[in-house]
Amino acid sequence: MTFTDLMGLLGGLALFLYGMQMMSTGLEAAAGNKMKVILEKLTANRFVGVLVGAGITAVIQSSSASVGILQALAGSGVIGLNSAAFVLFGQNIGTCITALLASVGTSRNAKRATLIHIMFNVIGTIVFTTLCLATPLTSLVQGWTPGNVPAQIANLHTTFNIVTTILLIPFGAGLTKLATLILKDKAEEVDDEVKVHHLLDIKHINTEKLGAYVICLESIKKELMRMLDMSKSNVLEAFDVFKKQDKVKYEAIEKREEYVDYLNKEISKYITNAVTHEGTSSGSTVFNALYAMTSNIERISDHAMNIAGYSHMIAEKKITFSEHAQKEILELQEICNKLLDLLGQRPTDVVDWHEKVACMEQKIDDVTVQYRNNMFVRIQQGSCSDEGSILFSEMLTDFERIGDHALNISNEMLKIAMIENK
Repeated sequence: MTFTDLMGLLGGLALFLYGMQMMSTGLEAAAGNKMKVILEKLTANRFVGVLVGAGITAVIQSSSASVGILQALAGSGVIGLNSAAFVLFGQNIGTCITALLASVGTSRNAKRATLIHIMFNVIGTIVFTTLCLATPLTSLVQGWTPGNVPAQIANLHTTFNIVTTILLIPFGAGLTKLATLILKDKAEEVDDEVKVHHLLDIKHINTEKLGAYVICLESIKKELMRMLDMSKSNVLEAFDVFKKQDKVKYEAIEKREEYVDYLNKEISKYITNAVTHEGTSSGSTVFNALYAMTSNIERISDHAMNIAGYSHMIAEKKITFSEHAQKEILELQEICNKLLDLLGQRPTDVVDWHEKVACMEQKIDDVTVQYRNNMFVRIQQGSCSDEGSILFSEMLTDFERIGDHALNISNEMLKIAMIENK
């Protein structure tokens, strides 16, 4: 900051304070006792005072301006802290109108972020209204700056935001779950692969705000499940391409693989950004687990692409497979289908689910050994060509790697579940 900038800042502050003083003097001269009587009637009921503060702030759409007006009224002696406190609490609710208007026409998660903002201020208002009614809080604040009501309002306003933030930080996840229950996903937002773009929601989330990182977390989870579905489709269709050299399906797999790569890169970027704003070790562990899941899902799609790619050599060299080999390829496809179906579930008993995935992965290892031994037998019998045995062996390696990555994903999901269920 240069000296000119500093002088400009100090000049602006001085002008603001002078304006506040002029407003206070003007209100005192213009309103007289009549304004004081009106405000006393409006704020005689503390809850009406909250509504007045919320309504005025919502209309002018600026908490800074409404708090400034309240301080000016207090400075002119029209209202005291005991009444102004409840108007101030209402102003914190009224300031949510800007975010509420901005959320119109946006995504479901953007609306949930706005709802969390509203809940934050409503809960804070309930807490501080109760404190003011049940404890000598206003007297305590008055003692900090005796005789200076505008300063007392500023101090109470700061206290409100600091204390509410500290109180609600441990409940960020709870607020997010409540927002999700209130604003549930629409059917078309859940099932339509074209319309569902949770990744776009992440781009518009400010991870520095309370509860926002949890919404970011849920969006990443949903996008990972979509990414997993795409990888699953690639794996299953890859076996069809391997068996039938289907060029149309190969192109579909290739296109889907490009998008999976894109999702891997973008989700990894957002996770990295979210981790920088996550202050808890458990939160960082969850994001790290999601990061690992992203990489493993992408690797499953890579192996699917490998299996589909072998079709080029099959067509080029006119490789054929024995009836036994074709039957084994079909069984490999069915095992992958069952594994990836299991992986895409959202189980209530995560430990039991994880054990099932681990057992399935072990079955893949056992089948790989068995089918590779079968292949050597076919080679000895002369029923399998050199090129065919090489491709079949490569496919078994990809098959085994798919099982490894699936187990890695389930390990990370178990880790996340253990943290979230604490």
